[in-house]
Amino acid sequence: MGILQGKKGIIFGALNDMSIAWKTAQAAVREGAEIVLTNTALALRLGTINDLARECNAPVIVADATSVADLEKLVDGAMEHFGGKFDFVLHSVGMSPNIRKNIPYEELNYDFLGKTLDISAISFHKLLKVLYAKDALNPGGSVVALTYIAGDRAVAGYSDMSDAKALLQSITRTFGNIYARHNGVRVNTVSQSPTKTSAGQGIAGMDKMFDYADRMSPLGNADAQDCADYITTLFSDYTRKVTMQNLYHDGGFSSMVCTPEVL
Repeated sequence: MGILQGKKGIIFGALNDMSIAWKTAQAAVREGAEIVLTNTALALRLGTINDLARECNAPVIVADATSVADLEKLVDGAMEHFGGKFDFVLHSVGMSPNIRKNIPYEELNYDFLGKTLDISAISFHKLLKVLYAKDALNPGGSVVALTYIAGDRAVAGYSDMSDAKALLQSITRTFGNIYARHNGVRVNTVSQSPTKTSAGQGIAGMDKMFDYADRMSPLGNADAQDCADYITTLFSDYTRKVTMQNLYHDGGFSSMVCTPEVL
Protein backbone atom coordinates (compact mmCIF):
# COMPACT_ATOMS: atom_id res chain seq x y z
CA MET A 1 0.00 0.00 0.00
CA GLY A 2 1.37 3.40 -1.00
CA ILE A 3 1.81 6.30 1.42
CA LEU A 4 -0.96 8.28 -0.30
CA GLN A 5 -3.50 5.46 -0.47
CA GLY A 6 -7.00 6.94 -0.31
CA LYS A 7 -5.82 10.54 -0.66
CA LYS A 8 -6.94 12.99 -3.33
CA GLY A 9 -5.40 16.19 -4.62
CA ILE A 10 -4.77 18.80 -7.29
CA ILE A 11 -1.52 19.19 -9.20
CA PHE A 12 -0.81 22.59 -10.79
CA GLY A 13 1.71 23.22 -13.53
CA ALA A 14 2.47 19.96 -15.36
CA LEU A 15 3.58 20.94 -18.87
CA ASN A 16 5.63 18.02 -20.19
CA ASP A 17 7.61 15.07 -18.86
CA MET A 18 10.46 17.35 -17.76
CA SER A 19 8.18 19.11 -15.26
CA ILE A 20 8.48 18.56 -11.52
CA ALA A 21 4.67 18.77 -11.42
CA TRP A 22 4.42 16.02 -14.06
CA LYS A 23 6.64 13.69 -12.08
CA THR A 24 4.83 14.58 -8.85
CA ALA A 25 1.53 13.60 -10.46
CA GLN A 26 3.01 10.24 -11.46
CA ALA A 27 4.53 9.73 -8.00
CA ALA A 28 1.29 10.60 -6.21
CA VAL A 29 -0.68 8.13 -8.33
CA ARG A 30 2.03 5.50 -7.82
CA GLU A 31 1.59 5.96 -4.07
CA GLY A 32 -2.16 5.41 -4.30
CA ALA A 33 -3.61 8.92 -4.75
CA GLU A 34 -6.32 10.15 -7.08
CA ILE A 35 -5.55 13.48 -8.74
CA VAL A 36 -6.94 16.36 -10.77
CA LEU A 37 -4.55 18.14 -13.12
CA THR A 38 -4.72 21.83 -13.93
CA ASN A 39 -2.91 24.36 -16.09
CA THR A 40 -3.71 27.32 -18.32
CA ALA A 41 -5.35 26.96 -21.72
CA LEU A 42 -2.10 28.09 -23.35
CA ALA A 43 -0.07 25.48 -21.47
CA LEU A 44 -2.50 22.81 -22.59
CA ARG A 45 -1.90 23.81 -26.21
CA LEU A 46 1.88 24.02 -25.85
CA GLY A 47 2.42 21.00 -23.61
CA THR A 48 1.42 17.36 -23.44
CA ILE A 49 -0.62 17.28 -20.23
CA ASN A 50 -3.38 15.24 -21.88
CA ASP A 51 -0.91 12.37 -22.18
CA LEU A 52 -0.30 12.58 -18.44
CA ALA A 53 -4.03 12.73 -17.79
CA ARG A 54 -4.58 9.48 -19.65
CA GLU A 55 -1.68 7.82 -17.84
CA CYS A 56 -2.97 8.92 -14.43
CA ASN A 57 -6.67 8.51 -15.22
CA ALA A 58 -7.12 12.12 -14.14
CA PRO A 59 -9.33 14.91 -15.43
CA VAL A 60 -7.78 18.18 -16.58
CA ILE A 61 -9.51 21.36 -15.42
CA VAL A 62 -8.30 24.49 -17.19
CA ALA A 63 -7.55 27.36 -14.81
CA ASP A 64 -5.49 30.54 -14.73
CA ALA A 65 -3.90 30.55 -11.28
CA THR A 66 -4.05 34.36 -11.17
CA SER A 67 -7.85 34.35 -11.55
CA VAL A 68 -9.87 33.86 -8.38
CA ALA A 69 -12.92 32.98 -10.49
CA ASP A 70 -10.94 30.25 -12.28
CA LEU A 71 -9.60 28.93 -8.99
CA GLU A 72 -13.10 28.76 -7.56
CA LYS A 73 -14.29 26.78 -10.58
CA LEU A 74 -11.27 24.50 -10.29
CA VAL A 75 -11.82 23.76 -6.60
CA ASP A 76 -15.55 23.24 -7.15
CA GLY A 77 -14.77 20.92 -10.07
CA ALA A 78 -12.25 18.95 -8.04
CA MET A 79 -14.70 18.54 -5.15
CA GLU A 80 -17.37 17.37 -7.57
CA HIS A 81 -14.95 14.89 -9.14
CA PHE A 82 -13.74 13.55 -5.79
CA GLY A 83 -17.18 13.57 -4.19
CA GLY A 84 -16.15 15.94 -1.43
CA LYS A 85 -13.09 17.42 0.18
CA PHE A 86 -9.56 16.49 -0.82
CA ASP A 87 -6.15 16.22 0.83
CA PHE A 88 -3.32 17.94 -1.03
CA VAL A 89 -2.33 20.55 -3.60
CA LEU A 90 0.92 21.23 -5.45
CA HIS A 91 1.46 24.81 -6.65
CA SER A 92 4.11 24.67 -9.38
CA VAL A 93 3.50 28.01 -11.05
CA GLY A 94 5.98 30.72 -11.99
CA MET A 95 6.94 33.05 -14.82
CA SER A 96 8.76 36.35 -15.27
CA PRO A 97 8.15 38.53 -18.35
CA ASN A 98 11.28 40.50 -17.40
CA ILE A 99 13.41 37.37 -17.63
CA ARG A 100 11.72 36.26 -20.84
CA LYS A 101 12.50 39.61 -22.42
CA ASN A 102 16.07 39.69 -21.02
CA ILE A 103 15.47 42.89 -19.06
CA PRO A 104 18.18 43.25 -16.38
CA TYR A 105 17.14 43.63 -12.75
CA GLU A 106 18.37 47.22 -12.51
CA GLU A 107 16.09 48.16 -15.41
CA LEU A 108 12.95 46.21 -14.46
CA ASN A 109 9.72 46.95 -16.24
CA TYR A 110 7.34 47.44 -13.31
CA ASP A 111 4.25 46.32 -15.19
CA PHE A 112 6.12 43.07 -15.92
CA LEU A 113 7.21 42.90 -12.27
CA GLY A 114 3.57 43.05 -11.22
CA LYS A 115 2.83 40.12 -13.52
CA THR A 116 5.79 38.17 -12.16
CA LEU A 117 4.57 38.62 -8.59
CA ASP A 118 0.96 37.85 -9.47
CA ILE A 119 1.76 34.67 -11.39
CA SER A 120 4.57 33.34 -9.22
CA ALA A 121 3.52 34.32 -5.69
CA ILE A 122 0.20 36.12 -5.30
CA SER A 123 -1.47 33.25 -7.15
CA PHE A 124 -0.50 31.09 -4.16
CA HIS A 125 -2.33 33.42 -1.78
CA LYS A 126 -5.36 33.38 -4.10
CA LEU A 127 -5.29 29.58 -4.16
CA LEU A 128 -5.04 29.31 -0.37
CA LYS A 129 -7.80 31.89 0.05
CA VAL A 130 -10.15 29.89 -2.18
CA LEU A 131 -9.30 26.57 -0.51
CA TYR A 132 -9.85 28.13 2.91
CA ALA A 133 -13.10 29.90 2.02
CA LYS A 134 -14.58 26.74 0.50
CA ASP A 135 -13.26 24.52 3.32
CA ALA A 136 -12.03 22.27 0.50
CA LEU A 137 -9.21 20.46 2.30
CA ASN A 138 -9.61 17.66 4.80
CA PRO A 139 -8.19 18.24 8.30
CA GLY A 140 -4.45 17.66 8.22
CA GLY A 141 -4.24 18.29 4.48
CA SER A 142 -1.10 19.56 2.78
CA VAL A 143 -0.33 22.38 0.34
CA VAL A 144 3.14 22.59 -1.20
CA ALA A 145 4.66 25.27 -3.43
CA LEU A 146 7.96 25.15 -5.28
CA THR A 147 10.60 27.77 -4.60
CA TYR A 148 14.35 28.30 -5.05
CA ILE A 149 17.24 29.50 -2.89
CA ALA A 150 17.15 32.83 -4.75
CA GLY A 151 14.26 33.71 -2.44
CA ASP A 152 16.82 33.78 0.40
CA ARG A 153 20.12 34.58 -1.33
CA ALA A 154 21.25 36.70 -4.26
CA VAL A 155 21.50 34.62 -7.44
CA ALA A 156 22.76 36.32 -10.59
CA GLY A 157 20.30 36.14 -13.46
CA TYR A 158 17.27 35.16 -11.35
CA SER A 159 16.07 38.77 -11.42
CA ASP A 160 12.57 39.52 -10.15
CA MET A 161 11.83 35.83 -9.67
CA SER A 162 13.93 36.22 -6.51
CA ASP A 163 11.43 38.78 -5.25
CA ALA A 164 8.56 36.49 -6.20
CA LYS A 165 10.05 33.51 -4.35
CA ALA A 166 10.65 35.63 -1.23
CA LEU A 167 7.00 36.70 -1.31
CA LEU A 168 5.87 33.12 -1.92
CA GLN A 169 7.75 31.97 1.18
CA SER A 170 6.27 34.80 3.26
CA ILE A 171 2.74 33.84 2.16
CA THR A 172 3.52 30.26 3.16
CA ARG A 173 4.41 31.27 6.70
CA THR A 174 1.56 33.73 7.22
CA PHE A 175 -1.25 31.67 5.68
CA GLY A 176 0.28 28.49 7.08
CA ASN A 177 -0.22 29.81 10.60
CA ILE A 178 -3.88 30.61 9.88
CA TYR A 179 -4.63 27.32 8.15
CA ALA A 180 -2.92 25.16 10.77
CA ARG A 181 -4.99 26.71 13.54
CA HIS A 182 -8.16 26.35 11.47
CA ASN A 183 -8.04 22.61 10.77
CA GLY A 184 -4.45 21.40 10.81
CA VAL A 185 -3.71 21.98 7.13
CA ARG A 186 0.03 22.20 6.45
CA VAL A 187 1.54 24.77 4.08
CA ASN A 188 5.19 24.44 3.03
CA THR A 189 7.59 25.38 0.26
CA VAL A 190 10.24 23.10 -1.22
CA SER A 191 13.43 24.89 -2.24
CA GLN A 192 14.66 22.71 -5.07
CA SER A 193 18.06 22.38 -6.75
CA PRO A 194 18.46 23.99 -10.18
CA THR A 195 16.44 21.62 -12.34
CA LYS A 196 16.46 21.16 -16.08
CA THR A 197 12.78 21.82 -16.74
CA SER A 198 11.26 23.84 -19.57
CA ALA A 199 10.85 26.81 -17.20
CA GLY A 200 14.40 26.51 -15.91
CA GLN A 201 15.85 26.59 -19.40
CA GLY A 202 14.50 30.13 -19.80
CA ILE A 203 16.92 31.52 -17.21
CA ALA A 204 20.16 32.96 -18.57
CA GLY A 205 23.19 30.91 -17.55
CA MET A 206 21.11 27.96 -16.37
CA ASP A 207 23.65 25.37 -17.54
CA LYS A 208 26.46 27.05 -15.59
CA MET A 209 24.20 27.46 -12.55
CA PHE A 210 23.27 23.78 -12.72
CA ASP A 211 26.91 22.69 -12.97
CA TYR A 212 28.04 24.98 -10.13
CA ALA A 213 25.29 23.79 -7.80
CA ASP A 214 26.04 20.16 -8.65
CA ARG A 215 29.70 20.58 -7.75
CA MET A 216 28.87 22.50 -4.56
CA SER A 217 26.31 19.97 -3.32
CA PRO A 218 27.71 17.01 -1.36
CA LEU A 219 24.96 14.77 -2.74
CA GLY A 220 24.80 16.48 -6.12
CA ASN A 221 21.72 18.22 -7.47
CA ALA A 222 18.33 16.74 -6.74
CA ASP A 223 16.56 16.08 -10.04
CA ALA A 224 12.86 16.41 -10.85
CA GLN A 225 12.10 12.81 -9.87
CA ASP A 226 13.89 13.22 -6.55
CA CYS A 227 11.80 16.31 -5.89
CA ALA A 228 8.56 14.55 -6.81
CA ASP A 229 9.31 11.71 -4.42
CA TYR A 230 10.05 14.20 -1.64
CA ILE A 231 6.84 16.13 -2.27
CA THR A 232 4.80 12.94 -1.90
CA THR A 233 6.14 12.58 1.65
CA LEU A 234 4.86 16.09 2.38
CA PHE A 235 1.43 15.08 1.10
CA SER A 236 1.49 12.03 3.38
CA ASP A 237 0.61 11.58 7.04
CA TYR A 238 4.29 11.00 7.85
CA THR A 239 4.86 14.78 7.85
CA ARG A 240 1.69 15.83 9.66
CA LYS A 241 3.58 18.12 12.06
CA VAL A 242 5.61 19.92 9.38
CA THR A 243 4.24 23.31 8.38
CA MET A 244 5.24 26.90 7.54
CA GLN A 245 8.68 25.65 6.48
CA ASN A 246 10.94 26.40 3.56
CA LEU A 247 12.38 22.92 3.06
CA TYR A 248 15.67 22.72 1.20
CA HIS A 249 15.83 19.81 -1.22
CA ASP A 250 19.14 20.56 -2.86
CA GLY A 251 21.72 17.88 -2.06
CA GLY A 252 23.18 20.01 0.74
CA PHE A 253 23.92 23.07 -1.42
CA SER A 254 22.21 25.52 0.95
CA SER A 255 24.58 24.59 3.82
CA MET A 256 27.81 24.88 1.84
CA VAL A 257 30.27 27.74 1.37
CA CYS A 258 32.94 26.12 -0.74
CA THR A 259 34.12 22.70 -1.86
CA PRO A 260 37.35 21.44 -3.45
CA GLU A 261 35.40 20.88 -6.68
CA VAL A 262 34.91 24.62 -7.21
CA LEU A 263 38.34 25.81 -6.07
